[in-house]
Amino acid sequence: MLILEIIVTVAGGLALIYLLADRALSAPRYHGPTTNHFDGRRFHNLEPPAHKGFVDFLRWQLTSKPGPWNKWTDSQPGSAPPSRVTGSVLRVTFINHATVLIQIDGLNILTDPIWSERASPVTWAGPKRHRSPGLRFEDLPPIDLVLISHNHYDHLDIQILLRLDADHHPHFVTGLGNSALLKAQGVIDVTELDWWDIAKPSDGVSVTCVPAKHFSGRGLSDVDATLWCGYVIQTSSGNIYFAGDTGMGTHFAEIKNRFRSFRLVLLPIGAYLPRWFMHPVHLSPSEAVELHRLLKPHVSMAIHFGTFALGDDGEEEPVAKLREALNEKDKRDTNFWVLEHGEGRDVP
Repeated sequence: MLILEIIVTVAGGLALIYLLADRALSAPRYHGPTTNHFDGRRFHNLEPPAHKGFVDFLRWQLTSKPGPWNKWTDSQPGSAPPSRVTGSVLRVTFINHATVLIQIDGLNILTDPIWSERASPVTWAGPKRHRSPGLRFEDLPPIDLVLISHNHYDHLDIQILLRLDADHHPHFVTGLGNSALLKAQGVIDVTELDWWDIAKPSDGVSVTCVPAKHFSGRGLSDVDATLWCGYVIQTSSGNIYFAGDTGMGTHFAEIKNRFRSFRLVLLPIGAYLPRWFMHPVHLSPSEAVELHRLLKPHVSMAIHFGTFALGDDGEEEPVAKLREALNEKDKRDTNFWVLEHGEGRDVP
């Protein structure tokens, strides 16, 4: 009986620890009317296959064959960007992962900003960066607008959002349900959008929340409890599409049909292996090339690579496979950019 009591006590203690930890980590759940992608409790993608579950995640972890990553890549930060750009100029700076500085029409926009050492709820565990951000936080120009695609830790870095809020006072735009997490931390100037909703951060500029094929969650009990998305920024100087995190799907054709032309498209290429696990939620480099052909922007730019080891693909593999796919399609195509970390360019 004593052994049984000990087992019951230990099991109860572990269950309590799990519940407390999950409650601390999980984001507030969205509450709202049902739609074609929200059933009243969880959001879902518009087409199969669905993202993999916890059992599949364990299977991946037990069979994982990760490609090589340097433990640390030394790199000098890029030069400080201009404070503003005006006229018809569009300037883009790749900072790291899915963090991009977009400067257009006098507006400075950041996507999914992360400067933290880990993409994790704690500082002592979780995916650790393999290189420093390409731009020092102190060298940012005044930030007016922050776009957040979803609440995974590599895309919603709460400590950096708090720092941006304190230092720059930008307006934050995110998908349904995420404002509760931000406001609980003291970030008040937030607009949350459903797919196809529009925000107008300034005269002549609008931001449309567009579908993505992904999932959300910061703990175990809040999976798909908030919305994931991409964004199309419409300006008098051209349209910009930030795809966020997404797998391949029919939503790309719908986005092309609605917005017609793009001056710049930001497409993720990393964390794509193993394909059996990642393909519902992450593009492969070859799929990114397919989308470059479909969307027909003036310029596509690769994001979501070279910072955190989140899949089985190695550090250099996404870029190498992207270039292979481009060469197979059209060796003369130089309009799919791979910028160095911290590099800024003016987009034609």
